[in-house]
Amino acid sequence: MTDEKKQHESAVKGDALKKDADTNPECEVEAGEVIEEELVGGAPVRRKGIYLLPNALTTASLFSGFYAIVSAANGVFDNAAIAIFVSMILDGLDGRVARMTNTQSKFGEEYDSLADMVAFGVAPGLVAFFWSLNGFGKVGWAITFIYVAGAALRLARFNTQIGSVDKKFFVGLPSPSAAACVAGLVWCFHEFESSTWLTLLTMVVVAGAGVLMVSNVLYRSFKDLDLRGRVPFAAILLVVLVFVVVALDPATVLFVGFLIYALSGPVRALFRRKPRRAQ
Repeated sequence: MTDEKKQHESAVKGDALKKDADTNPECEVEAGEVIEEELVGGAPVRRKGIYLLPNALTTASLFSGFYAIVSAANGVFDNAAIAIFVSMILDGLDGRVARMTNTQSKFGEEYDSLADMVAFGVAPGLVAFFWSLNGFGKVGWAITFIYVAGAALRLARFNTQIGSVDKKFFVGLPSPSAAACVAGLVWCFHEFESSTWLTLLTMVVVAGAGVLMVSNVLYRSFKDLDLRGRVPFAAILLVVLVFVVVALDPATVLFVGFLIYALSGPVRALFRRKPRRAQ
């Protein structure tokens, strides 16, 4: 076979492979690989792989939520509650790191949402159930399910409303804040003996947080705060004071703080609907 004939056959094979790749792009994708489109210079470009740093933080948040479930199952409720707060910190970091390093991706958004469902939906519900509600049979797990379902619906609605609602407000109680209310309650009272009033309080907090997540009540998002601009020197003293207060009794301060935030939405809604007096 002559060299010219070999080159001709190689060219024909190359054209056939290229044509097959154009008609069936999946043939270029390795098994299990992630392919996403990004805009580069206004044109869509397909990129393979994921960004490590933000997804590693999301994985750490997911692990912390899973650890909370395991700790609650073993009866170590203070560690379980603390783990949920750690998940909150990590969840706040992954999005900010992605924006700062310009590593946002569709994969990261979906992964973050699934991790939030575990850390702020399943984990707080099961921690409260193992701690106080498991002794009430169907009533206990029904209240737990209200919370878990509320978190799932809240996250699904949030994902569909991105870009269509005012960034200054959240529609419904954010799932991390709801999780903080439940985890703060457990952390505050985990050393108390089981009693009727504590069980009723747990039912109210868990079920109430679940309902508020799917409500249409507006909550301040604080995304309009400018943290990059200059502030008076006294502002740093206020920050120091906040850290000192939290350090004195973290469980109580965090529980009360997030409980006030959870109640602020309904209170604002009541005042907004209050009819004005005739002048």
